[in-house]
Amino acid sequence: MNYLSVILNRAFLSSVFLFAFYINSFGYQDSVSSQIRFRLEYDEPQQRQSIRNTKLLTNDEIHTFYANREFVPVWSKDGVLKELAYELRFEIRQAKYDGLNPKDYHYQLIDTFIESMEQNKESQIANSDADLADLDILMTDAFFQLASHLEFGKVDHSKLKADWEIEPIEKKISFGEVLCAADQEGSLRPFLVSLYPKFQVYHKGREVLRAMENIEEKDSMDWKTLKINKSIKINDSHSSIPEIRERLKFWGFLDSLADEQWKSKNYDSLTFEAVKNYQHENGMEPDGVIGNLTIQSLNQSPAMLMDKIAVNLERMRWLPDTVRNSKFILVNIANFQLDYINNLDTIHSARVIVGKKYHESPIFRADMSYIVFSPYWNIPYSITRSEILPAVRKNSNYLQEKHMEVVTTSGQVVNPASIDFSSKSFPYLIRQKPGEWNSLGLVKFMFPNKHNVYIHDTPGRSLFVREERALSHGCIRIQNPADFAAVLLQDRPEWTATRIATAMHQDHEQIVNLDRKIPVVLLYLTFWSDTNGKGHFRPDIYGRDDEVLAALRN
Repeated sequence: MNYLSVILNRAFLSSVFLFAFYINSFGYQDSVSSQIRFRLEYDEPQQRQSIRNTKLLTNDEIHTFYANREFVPVWSKDGVLKELAYELRFEIRQAKYDGLNPKDYHYQLIDTFIESMEQNKESQIANSDADLADLDILMTDAFFQLASHLEFGKVDHSKLKADWEIEPIEKKISFGEVLCAADQEGSLRPFLVSLYPKFQVYHKGREVLRAMENIEEKDSMDWKTLKINKSIKINDSHSSIPEIRERLKFWGFLDSLADEQWKSKNYDSLTFEAVKNYQHENGMEPDGVIGNLTIQSLNQSPAMLMDKIAVNLERMRWLPDTVRNSKFILVNIANFQLDYINNLDTIHSARVIVGKKYHESPIFRADMSYIVFSPYWNIPYSITRSEILPAVRKNSNYLQEKHMEVVTTSGQVVNPASIDFSSKSFPYLIRQKPGEWNSLGLVKFMFPNKHNVYIHDTPGRSLFVREERALSHGCIRIQNPADFAAVLLQDRPEWTATRIATAMHQDHEQIVNLDRKIPVVLLYLTFWSDTNGKGHFRPDIYGRDDEVLAALRN
């Protein structure tokens, strides 16, 4: 054997050894597994992995998942796509009914891969190992991202301008474990559904979004913004009346009319009745008067309502399971309503007044633990400085007229005649005595929190007839508080309606501790669906929807 032959033989043996080492190091004869491992192990450190110029969304999870399963492909077997792959493509497409965008989950690239492999199947051409490996990684990445968004939401609410202080959801299971279980069962849908919020309102909301999409696809209306300078009342004439009729017809509140009736600018009785029905269905006072709330609602196209549904489905995904207690009090600020819920049944509802635009009621959860009958109103120092002291300087009888008294920080009453109210220093507190005049009304319901927000009665009871009730400094004023107190104390027979009424009309406070703490959740939902699948839309009184929508679509 000459020297050249020896060199070539050595080179050949070295190549065989290196190839055998390569295959052995991968632990598989399966080439797709080898391709997956090669892609994941030979990426640039500290850089997000890319597949076909598409950056992966879940780098760490992808590496851990495949390493744990020794890089065995999930979505194909023996060079052929599993049914699970087709199911994931379908589920990504269906994510639009969760208010999510399929494009966020590699949908177009995944669809292109699958369509190409379908053509290969028809032409009896084998799928390439490289394509199968790339598709496997992309689909796993898409699954992890979709699962995360379904369980926790896409938007990081901690980065929004508006505070959302309800405790975050805790991750309870690895998405890799979920995917392995789905692969073993051969079905993806049940495992994705298990990640949804555990509220029926979410599932029903998805159905409303699906139905609204069907309406939007057939929509040919001109949804130009209608404007009014003043409320339109029956028999008034206004140039927007014909367009209002068209929109009432579109939503099914007005039947066909003669041509001259459609074009008439007169607000006639038929249109008036249709407006009343529309107002009733959309949570407004059904008085038939076309005011700002009614016209704002009529300006919403199906596409705009789809966005509103998407925003609120996202908010629901932020809610932890802890709000699913058997008993809890839910205050939807955007709906101006309180609901006391027991085992998913609403046992008490009441109208509420919430914080005005610049005193927005916060979003948080706390536990109600006691009731205060005939409460004092301990006036916040900011109100004392800005409102009370200037009034006292103008009118020395102001405190007496408003049933107020001055106290030390330890609660000792001070004679106001001994105080120099013209001084810049005011080391006292002011409180209002119990009674009908008290700004808190006759009772308050306490769930201690850092915002010092609570639910209370009010002497301004006529305000509850208003449609838009964002009028307070941030606390929640409740209509018919005696009824609410009776429901909270219903397991204590000694607290009869008569005793509650007596407790509410004393000259001193009476504190009653509840037998158990009741979770109170203050929410901001401008859309929800009831148990019958009917969607309810409300005005975005605090202007918060657009920020969530922008983050959701980003």
